[in-house]
Amino acid sequence: MDRKIEIEEHVTVSALADHLSIPVTKLVAELFKNGIMATVNEKIDIDTAQIIVKELAIDVELVKKENKLVEQVRKRPENSSKATKRPPVIAVMGHVDHGKTSLLDAIRGADVVKGEAGGITQHISAYQITHNDNKITFLDTPGHEAFAALREHGAKLTDMAIIVVAADDGIKPQTLEAIRFARKAGVKMIIAVNKMDKTGADINRLKQQLSENELMPEEWGGDTVILPISAKTGEGVKELLDMIVLVSDIEELKADYDVPGSGLIIEAHMEQGRGSVAVALVEHGVLRPGNFVVAGSTYAKIRNLETTTGGVLKEAGPSTPVIMTGFKVLPEFADEFVVVGSEKEARQKSAAYATEKEHTGTLDMTSSELIRMINRNNQTQEVNVIIKADVQGSLTSVLDSLKTLDTDEVALRIVGSGVGAISENDTRLATTTKAIIYGFHVEVPSSVKQQANRDKVDVRLFKVIYELIDDARLELEKNLAPEIIEESLGRLLVRGVFKITKQEIICGGEVTKGRLAVPSLAKLFRGDELLSEVEVVALKHGPQEAREVLEGEMCGVSFKPLSKTDVQEGDRLEFFTRTTKERKL
Repeated sequence: MDRKIEIEEHVTVSALADHLSIPVTKLVAELFKNGIMATVNEKIDIDTAQIIVKELAIDVELVKKENKLVEQVRKRPENSSKATKRPPVIAVMGHVDHGKTSLLDAIRGADVVKGEAGGITQHISAYQITHNDNKITFLDTPGHEAFAALREHGAKLTDMAIIVVAADDGIKPQTLEAIRFARKAGVKMIIAVNKMDKTGADINRLKQQLSENELMPEEWGGDTVILPISAKTGEGVKELLDMIVLVSDIEELKADYDVPGSGLIIEAHMEQGRGSVAVALVEHGVLRPGNFVVAGSTYAKIRNLETTTGGVLKEAGPSTPVIMTGFKVLPEFADEFVVVGSEKEARQKSAAYATEKEHTGTLDMTSSELIRMINRNNQTQEVNVIIKADVQGSLTSVLDSLKTLDTDEVALRIVGSGVGAISENDTRLATTTKAIIYGFHVEVPSSVKQQANRDKVDVRLFKVIYELIDDARLELEKNLAPEIIEESLGRLLVRGVFKITKQEIICGGEVTKGRLAVPSLAKLFRGDELLSEVEVVALKHGPQEAREVLEGEMCGVSFKPLSKTDVQEGDRLEFFTRTTKERKL
């Protein structure tokens, strides 16, 4: 029976080597052999560790250590007895083009969807409205599958999720994904049935689909709130907002206001003239201009504090989405931020975080990717790419989506990535690595464009993520070996051999199966043994040249031997054609 060893969810390479009682160099070498450049201080997850243990053929079973002291998920700080009511944070989720952004436009009276590339939300947008003296914060999370990372992040931030479903289209895979994320985050769901004004709208069919996915409608005895709406006409929007306020009151959402401000970075990008700009959601306490804020390995003295629509804020309390400027370095997407007392403390905390991250960094690789790398042979064709995006969240989504395109035969090798405009450094790197530069919602300065043209660097710009992913897929498909298709034609039993030279063999016989045709190929068999493959150049039916000879007829065959070939009476020729077909991923 395997020896069981308990390890943490993530374990350093050196600690795993100690657990397995093997030299750390052996473990590093095995990881390297499987395409993972890991140092002794880097962490790998338990799934990856289990795969490597199997590769090393060690008779050990790794099991996850239960450690109740370590929180596996980020939890909000506990409220004190002084906590007071705060606005609810609502994530609007659902399938692409089911009308999430249109619904939010109807709620806040702004027309955003026309400004979105391809009519698809590209970033998390956050804003606050007031309904009957009640403030409500909304997060509009993208619906396209490539933005799964953003959408899950959105669900983790929120108190309630509105799942938008088109009445004429019903539940789609991304709808189910949104429901799964909301469940995982433990938030209350409201189903907004949009496009009720369209022909083909069928709310009863939708209720049936929801009940099949364990969301039983209230009117069927369950607890799932389902509201018919039309973002186009505004029907049902007021009722939806009333329901949000009602559910929020029942949930008694509270937060402390007299504590240091803290929350999460939900977007970050560079802006000309403003530097690092972060969109954040305050969860506890109050944020003010001039505060020192630490976010991961960077910090800021807040220079400007604004609403997400550009209005100036003197302070921002819990559940308020804000824009902050003043960060020394661009903060990471999903970093927690906290207000500290001084610049010295901010510098120390951000430096300590950076050091800890450097020494205990987790490898950016899933177990499924590792399995793919282990199974990959040395013939894998790699396409080098550099990815630049306008904001951290988009960069994360693009990189995550590109990883899913890799197969055993072809793979994208990301030689560089970052946030901001394409730079001369990017083109220099592309020149040395022969990489394609993909830009998502970024610009190419004219000097960089000239350099790229001079050095023949391939720069491709996109505003819609799935178009970028499709382009990368096509690039990989160019490197796929074509599919070889062989079609069997017929069989000739050799009755006589008339001429054998290095350039030509002529023999005759009977067609015992199918039909013979030229041009074609044939496999020469003696009994069950394959002797060689030949190229058929001519057929003779009697004294006449023939393009085709049918079963039961006698004929002569002339073919080119593709290798040293000896034909005897009684051999058989299996005629076939061979074509190639481009393969798709």
